[in-house]
Amino acid sequence: MPQTSTDPPCQAEACALQSCLNTNTYSPEKCDDRLRRLYRCCWDMYKETDGRGESTACPMPNVVRRWLKGHGEDMD
Repeated sequence: MPQTSTDPPCQAEACALQSCLNTNTYSPEKCDDRLRRLYRCCWDMYKETDGRGESTACPMPNVVRRWLKGHGEDMD
């Protein structure tokens, strides 16, 4: 789903993840790359807004940070 100016930040990544999960009901690990892209998008949004950004597509900043660190992502 293409992102429009009215979509919340990272909405396109969230939609791609949801579509993948719907397609791969019994193999959610096939969607790991989309989950990583969503969390990376959310982290970038939080960095750009000094942690004050908001999006219905993103978990809270501390959840995103913990997930990315736990999956070997560079936090810069």
